[in-house]
Amino acid sequence: MIDKIRADFPILQREVYGKPLIYLDNSATTQKPRVVVDAIVDEYYSVNANVHRGVHFLSQQATNLHEGARKTVQKFINAASTNEIVFTRGTTESINLLAFSFGEEFMKEGDEIIISTMEHHSNIVPWQLLAARKGIAIKVIPINDKGELLIDEYRKLFSERTKLVSVAHVSNVLGTINPVKEIIDIAHTNDVPVLIDGAQSVPHIPVDVQALDADFYAFSSHKIYGPTGIGVLYGKEKWLDAIPPYQGGGEMIQHVSFERTTFNELPFKFEAGTPDYIGTTGLAIALDYVSAIGLENIAAYEHELTRYATQRLKEIEGLRIYGEADNKSSVISFLVGDIHHFDLGTLLDRLGIAVRTGHHCAQPLMQRLGIEGTVRASLAMYNTKEEVDALVEGIKRVAKMF
Repeated sequence: MIDKIRADFPILQREVYGKPLIYLDNSATTQKPRVVVDAIVDEYYSVNANVHRGVHFLSQQATNLHEGARKTVQKFINAASTNEIVFTRGTTESINLLAFSFGEEFMKEGDEIIISTMEHHSNIVPWQLLAARKGIAIKVIPINDKGELLIDEYRKLFSERTKLVSVAHVSNVLGTINPVKEIIDIAHTNDVPVLIDGAQSVPHIPVDVQALDADFYAFSSHKIYGPTGIGVLYGKEKWLDAIPPYQGGGEMIQHVSFERTTFNELPFKFEAGTPDYIGTTGLAIALDYVSAIGLENIAAYEHELTRYATQRLKEIEGLRIYGEADNKSSVISFLVGDIHHFDLGTLLDRLGIAVRTGHHCAQPLMQRLGIEGTVRASLAMYNTKEEVDALVEGIKRVAKMF
């Protein structure tokens, strides 16, 4: 099965510096199967036309593909309606959209939002911008030394001024799978809605937004084998109806005069301008590809691969893993002895091994851990135990140089 999957990704057959590519940077972006790229090329060559308002055949065909993609996303995360699926440029824009629109409608000076220590900058900075604009306060859920949220401390952060909770489903540094159902339930007992950053969860574990009872859920196409520049904001219809548009122009309008504008129905109210209708097709094809393999199968395989990688890495003298939660996804962040993470990553690259180094857009988390950055190996369904072995041997080889 793994050989068949790998054959679908042409880039995995290439060499880097004369060595077979070992791609372990999947948390940053995943590689794309041939079926996704072929679908993108085919649409440009045979269906390309602007969507929604054209009466001609190509426009109608492109519109059907675009809205069909919305239906595919709806089914993939089990949203109640396609009205709840807003296409954005990715998780970051989805969070920025909500920070602006929800903040404008529901938050005023002195109100509070709860986030966590392990958030990506994309789930910190938009709220800081809102804080600067409106004078809100940001409260932070602490973590333990294993990289798990302290839920009892989370409960204590609520007050009558708390208006929103926004947390990652899976940490892009620690790999921690947060108990988001419990987080949502606690928030709802306080009548507070919740946004879940699903950038690192949707590619690895099944997500059912209705079962979670999430109010908002965001994810990116490029992290689940789809094209870059397209993403999703799921929102319960009652919330999306209640908040104002993020941008103006094009598709989001119903009627415009110089006196006033009325806005389009959901989800188009939040989709100003020509959408990336090619990208939405690519995303839909990627989701269908993943669904055909089965997210349960992917999760089980990646769990076993992560367990194996963790055991192998712990054989290396002086190696320290950051993030050892009991419930963890396929991300392993580490340091070795006194070797700087940048040096280790650079030398592994010369061996054909692609890992990520640095603070991973999570500098507050690095401060909590007392380090500047890590080397991060992030695994996907097309990685193998042989590649893990090569990573381990590569680290040992580099460590000898120091």
